[in-house]
Amino acid sequence: MSRRPFMPLLLAVALAAAAGAQEPAAAEPTLSEASEACITCHEGLNPGIVADWRRSRHARTTMKQALAKPELERRVSAAKAPEGLEDVVIGCAECHTVNADQHPDTVDHQGYRMHLVVTPRDCAVCHPVEDEEFQQNLMAHAHENLVQNKLYQDLVTQVNGVQQWDGKQLSTPASHASTDANSCLSCHGTKVEVLRMETRKTGLGDMQFAVLSGWPNQGVGRVNPDGSKGACTACHTRHEFSLEMARKPYTCAQCHKGPDVPAYGVYMASKHGQLYESHEQKWDFEAVPWVPGRDFTAPTCAACHISLLASEDGTVIQKRTHRMNDRLFTRLFGLPYAHPHPKDPATWKIHNQAGLQLPTELSGEPASNFLIDAKEQATRREAMQAVCYACHSHSWVAGHFEKLDQVIAETNAVTLTATKLLQTAWAEGAAKGLDQGQSIFDEPIERLWVEQWLFYANSTRFAAAMMGPDYGVFENGRWQASKNLREMQLLLQLQRRK
Repeated sequence: MSRRPFMPLLLAVALAAAAGAQEPAAAEPTLSEASEACITCHEGLNPGIVADWRRSRHARTTMKQALAKPELERRVSAAKAPEGLEDVVIGCAECHTVNADQHPDTVDHQGYRMHLVVTPRDCAVCHPVEDEEFQQNLMAHAHENLVQNKLYQDLVTQVNGVQQWDGKQLSTPASHASTDANSCLSCHGTKVEVLRMETRKTGLGDMQFAVLSGWPNQGVGRVNPDGSKGACTACHTRHEFSLEMARKPYTCAQCHKGPDVPAYGVYMASKHGQLYESHEQKWDFEAVPWVPGRDFTAPTCAACHISLLASEDGTVIQKRTHRMNDRLFTRLFGLPYAHPHPKDPATWKIHNQAGLQLPTELSGEPASNFLIDAKEQATRREAMQAVCYACHSHSWVAGHFEKLDQVIAETNAVTLTATKLLQTAWAEGAAKGLDQGQSIFDEPIERLWVEQWLFYANSTRFAAAMMGPDYGVFENGRWQASKNLREMQLLLQLQRRK
C-alpha cells in the first residue's frame, strides 16, 4: 500500500509544530521581591497554602491587567493601580504587609513588617467598592449585633452555658468565651485582639509572633485587630479566593443550614437546587458578568443576592453588590416576627416601645423608626424581581411574590398566637419572664415559644421564598408549628392544675 497520500499531512503537521515552537512562551507571573521571599520559605513549610495561591487569579493577574479589562468584566473596583502594584501579581506580601501601621498584630518578620490577619480594609486597596458596600451589610455587623444585644446574649447563654442541677432546679452560668467562639461566633465572628507579642525559636532562628484571642475565625462579622469588621474569607476562602466557590451554595451553607436559617436545605430541595445538582458541572462559575442561560441555568445564592448579572448583549440585569440588603425588602428571619429590613445594619441600636432590643413589639408591630419604609421596600422588591425575570415571566414572578406575602402574614399571625400563650403563662405565674426580670428563654414554655418563630416560622418563610415546599410543611414547617402550639397550651394547662 502506498503511503504517499499521507506525506502532505505529515508536512503540514511538521510546519505547524515548527511555527508553534517559534511563538513566544506565555510570560511568567511577576512576583514582587517580598512575595518571592515569602514563597521561598513557605512553599516548604505550608505547601497547601502556596498551592492554593498558585491556583488563584491573584497569582496570575497584575492590577494593570485587571484594569485593562472592559468595565463590565472587571473584578477590581479601584480606579487605578496602587503604587507598586501595577506590574506585579498579588502575592503574600501584597496582602500581609499592606497597612502595617494600622495593624496591632504587625511583627518584624525576616526583614519585613508582616501581619497575620488580613482584613477587608486590606482588601479594599484593590476592592474599595466591595469593602464599602460590605460595611453597610448586616453581615459586617454580625458580631456586635449579637454581643451588644442583651436579649440575644441571654439566648446565647441559655444555649451555650453548661447547665447545672442542684437537686431542685437547673441553673445556667455564663457560657465560656471559647464555647461562644466555637458556636454562635463561628459565623457571627469573634473579636480578634492582640494579647501579647512573644519570641519563639524556629528552624530559621528566633522569630516574633503576635498571640491573638478570638483566633482562628472567619466569621462574617469578625472584629479585626485593625478595627475593621468582617472577613472576606467567609465567602472567598483563602488562599485561592475563588469566585467559583463564592458562587456555589455549599459556601453559604456553612452558616445558612440550620433550622433557624434553613436556606441551604430549602435551596437543595427546590427546583433551582435540582437544576444545580443536575447541571452545575456544565456551568461557568468564573464568568464576569454572569449571564443567565449561558453561564448558568438556575440561580444560586450569589445570583439572587450578589452577582453582576447581564444578558448576552451586555445589558445589565442587576448590578453586583456586596450589600446583600439591596435586594431584600423583607427580613424573613423573624425576631420574632418577619419585618421590613433595618435602616442601619448595626441592629443592636434598635429598641422597640417596650425598651427591648427587638425590631418589633412582642405583639408584632414593627419598630418603624428603625426600619425601611414602604418606598424603599418596593425598590428592593423590584431589584430582586429583576433577577427572577431573567428566567421567568411576569405572571410567574407576581404569583410567587403574592404567595410569599401571604406566608409572611400567616407565620406572623401564628407567632402572635404563641406569644399570647406565653404572655398568659407569665401573667398567671406559670412561668417567670419580663415582668419578674427573668430570662425569657430558660423555661419549657419559653423554649417552645422560641422554636415557634426561630425554627418553624422561619423555615416556612424560607420555603415560600425559595420554592422548597416540604420545608414549609413537614420539615420544620406548618406541621411542627401547629403541634408546638398544642404543646404550649398543654404546658399552660398543666401549670394551672398545680
